[in-house]
Amino acid sequence: MLSTIALDTQVLRPGLCTGCGACQGLCPYWGSVDGRTVCFFDCERADGRCQRFCPRMPTDLDVLRKQFFPEDTILPEIGPFLGLYLTRAADESIRSKAQHGGSMTALVELALKEGFIDAAALARSQGGLNPEGVLASTAEEVRACSGSSFQVPPTLAVLNQALREDQYHKIGVVGTPCKTLAAYKMKANPLPENDNHAGNIGMVFGLFCGWGLDWDGLNALAARHADPAKVSHMDIPPSKYHSLELREDGKTVSVNLDEVTLLVRSGCRCCADMTAEFADLSIGGARSADGWDVDKGWNQIIVRSEKGRQLLDLARETGVLEFKEPMEGGLEKLKKASLGKKRTAVENLRAFTGKAEDLGYLNPSQELFKEL
Repeated sequence: MLSTIALDTQVLRPGLCTGCGACQGLCPYWGSVDGRTVCFFDCERADGRCQRFCPRMPTDLDVLRKQFFPEDTILPEIGPFLGLYLTRAADESIRSKAQHGGSMTALVELALKEGFIDAAALARSQGGLNPEGVLASTAEEVRACSGSSFQVPPTLAVLNQALREDQYHKIGVVGTPCKTLAAYKMKANPLPENDNHAGNIGMVFGLFCGWGLDWDGLNALAARHADPAKVSHMDIPPSKYHSLELREDGKTVSVNLDEVTLLVRSGCRCCADMTAEFADLSIGGARSADGWDVDKGWNQIIVRSEKGRQLLDLARETGVLEFKEPMEGGLEKLKKASLGKKRTAVENLRAFTGKAEDLGYLNPSQELFKEL
């Protein structure tokens, strides 16, 4: 099957594309326009990187996990697991610009400083709107990427270009679950000719993710409730608040979540991964008994690999991160939330294919989801 035809018929047309950029930065055929993946030319190549790397092309997740993680560390709900921690950046200047506790920024900066990585593929935005993928090689460039966006930029296009150029040999990747899965598919599937230098991926940092939003739709939503040029931050509090918060000139504007969920990308409704299971470290907003006013200043971190553990231990030893004890039952709550996303994805995929036994791109891994 021709690679562009496969992606077009199995991913783009059905609305499964996540906009991650894994198919981009490889050749002139694929690109992105305002968050939408575009194929500019037909390709006659029978097997291509774009097809191999796409996170929505069929993937045997069980085989991929076992290739990179010890089987006895894998929890069915949240993937490889070596520990759960609550942390925040010790540097207040990092926290002040961060989505939550600034742990991701602090860890990527530390990884650069200590040689775990020599550059990082990140997303940079202004207040969460119109993000772009960038390659950062200094602490200042990493800090410029603080904060999150609910739009999904094709960050992996930047990674692909950097891998192709072969200038950096330990590149960090920061991304949502679709992006981290694609990064591991790159590591697992180098093509024999003109190798993509996937061995130059040094570490993968995952972001917890519920879903991404339609690019144009979020811009229009922000404009209805605030001046987009003045929005410095956006966030979605726990479900009981049922809102999207926009921070404009120091004030918080709350938008009813019913307006927001209409904008969820169709591909995100079929995602079965909440915690970025393919990563060295996965980071999200904290959940504790202290409540949202406290939690929004902290992160929860899942350690998944020995390299991830080494970096987190170093962050503790050097005082780069502050730690506090996770709440009792915190892991079980996280597993329950993650399992809920898997169930929703399975239901949506069955509705999408019209067959209970057909889970679309998850089909090679159906055993993992057969009880859902």
